[in-house]
Amino acid sequence: EINAVGSGPGDPGSRVIFQKLKSQKDANVAKYDIDVAVVHQSIMPDMIQNDLLAKYGPEIATYKLMTAANGKNALGFNVEGYVMPMFQSQVVLAYNPDMVKNPPNTFEELVAWIKANPRKFGYNGVKGGMSGTAFVTGWTYWKSGKYDQYATGAYDKGTQASWPAAIKELKGLPVTMTTGNNDTLDKLNRGEIAMGPVWVDMLINMKNENRMDPKIRMKLIGPGLPGQPMYLVVTKKSPNYEMAKKYVEFITSPEQQAKVVVERQGWLPGIDAKHVLPVVSPKANEMLFGDVPPDTLEKYGLVFPQQQYFKDLLTAYEEN
Repeated sequence: EINAVGSGPGDPGSRVIFQKLKSQKDANVAKYDIDVAVVHQSIMPDMIQNDLLAKYGPEIATYKLMTAANGKNALGFNVEGYVMPMFQSQVVLAYNPDMVKNPPNTFEELVAWIKANPRKFGYNGVKGGMSGTAFVTGWTYWKSGKYDQYATGAYDKGTQASWPAAIKELKGLPVTMTTGNNDTLDKLNRGEIAMGPVWVDMLINMKNENRMDPKIRMKLIGPGLPGQPMYLVVTKKSPNYEMAKKYVEFITSPEQQAKVVVERQGWLPGIDAKHVLPVVSPKANEMLFGDVPPDTLEKYGLVFPQQQYFKDLLTAYEEN
């Protein structure tokens, strides 16, 4: 019997889980009342530095099926062995093929397209949703050429010298500003814009629910856009440690990844897609991987920057 307890989405929900575990540790309880938790990348330093999690990864059979870099590194913090990505979410450019005959393959081509088609590209800046934030991040990676530095290198504020000019150039393009993830999708669906950054799973969910024009396509342009996982973690004082590991194994098995993660939710699998593709339905396979095949995802699916760089980038976007 599984008792699922919701703590809310994203960063705040993960913070609630951390605070609950930390208070139980501080009270020196023999066992925590959480076995398995689904948490965001941002909470991992607090979780590990406070010794709240088990290093269970190598003890489960599906661990070797996971190859994603963010399965070992979370925003510059080493999480190897402590996490299994339950799913990966990726930002792509969604576009209307009736309005975009030759979709751009790179940021450079995108800039030319935006200039030739004013107000037909829409995104939400860095407020109201992470799809716009991911686009700004990808733009900054492209303009600076310092992706590896921001993703995994030591923090150096001097590497941000190119940011103001890059952000001013982005803000000078003739785009439509949206209010968030959903507004970008809605404007695309209504034909008010022809292209914009979206989360893959949000687009696919809308298609599955017949709330999105079925002809809308996806493109992951070079040198790439970021995405992010949600992690499965097992607590250090899990009352049911062996069962907790079996549960994570079940969730991250190719069959469950295909049936629930890909087909039902429209997420990308947490384990390597090559283990999931053979058991995914043809319809789901075409919807998720038809436009963005696994090799493109591996090449152009990037991670968000380390936390201090990320905070600095959000500030720089607002100030320039």
